[in-house]
Amino acid sequence: MKHVESTGISRRQLLAMAGASAGAAVLGQRPVFADPTTTSPTANVASSSGNTSFRSLKQIEAGLLNIGYAEDGPANGPAVVLLHGWPYDIYSFADATARLAAAGYRVIVPYLRGYGTTSFLSGDTFRNGQQSALALDVIALMDALKIQKAILAGFDWGARTADIVAALWPERCKALVSVSGYLIGSQEAGKAPLPPKAELQWWYQFYFATDRGRAGYDKYRRDFAKLIWQIASPKWDFDDATFDRTAASLDNPDHVAIVIHNYRWRQALAEGEAKYDDLEKRLAAGPIITVPTMTLEGDANGAPHLDPSAYAQKFTGKYLQRTIGGGVGHNLPQEAPDAFVKAVVDVDSL
Repeated sequence: MKHVESTGISRRQLLAMAGASAGAAVLGQRPVFADPTTTSPTANVASSSGNTSFRSLKQIEAGLLNIGYAEDGPANGPAVVLLHGWPYDIYSFADATARLAAAGYRVIVPYLRGYGTTSFLSGDTFRNGQQSALALDVIALMDALKIQKAILAGFDWGARTADIVAALWPERCKALVSVSGYLIGSQEAGKAPLPPKAELQWWYQFYFATDRGRAGYDKYRRDFAKLIWQIASPKWDFDDATFDRTAASLDNPDHVAIVIHNYRWRQALAEGEAKYDDLEKRLAAGPIITVPTMTLEGDANGAPHLDPSAYAQKFTGKYLQRTIGGGVGHNLPQEAPDAFVKAVVDVDSL
């Protein structure tokens, strides 16, 4: 079932919805497929309440990493894993985490590799940013936390990672919320030229392909991140404190290496690791996603993205799409937490 919705969300309605639930996730890779099937009306949404902290910050060894993550909600509640993008971090979900926890969910919000307090267990491990490696990090985290199945939700890199887990390991994904839809890609797709105006939107990807770009990002990573925030969310009036909370996570010693490898790998300008070749071959085929899915888009997303009609056919299970109005940009979970939380709760009951 495919359905496109227009919804107006008030805080009162959200709290009522959350209470009922308690009683009972571009700046990313160019999508590979574009087969228009639907449209995307607008929904208005209340702004963020400005939650700035998490109830609990923890560390756990999982796979190749020692992963830093926030956790909230009852330990026996249905699990939700929230995945951030670049150049963002777990604070994109500060509001959403508190609200989902209040609705009875166990919420896990990890720093991706190269961000915050997440670190590699070995200095000899290749600092790999390719898409399959990040997806396996999520599987390893769920294994370490003894979470067999979770709702996965994210945006940007996090949406792609959630898409991949849903596509390749559907038995681990109860349902999916993906901002900007189907983001699974391949090196071959990354080689295809776009019209000049479209290529202009990917300027940073070409910058990162150079030694100067790597050095520039390393030297000016906070200035760079703020510029991306402004371009990707042109109507979001974030303050310095909001930006600084997230910018601190970009000081991770592996951050630059992971980001540069991620973008160079996409253009086939950097090698991946052979142990991921089989997974990447499956992803290059554009696997369908069968789990219940909600895709979201902000009406003021300044990052490269497709119209939702371009990827609807990739979701063959129960499916809803919502466009969130009111000037919402790329960092949708932080800019419109009510809409994001409602999507998680709603997809849980599809």
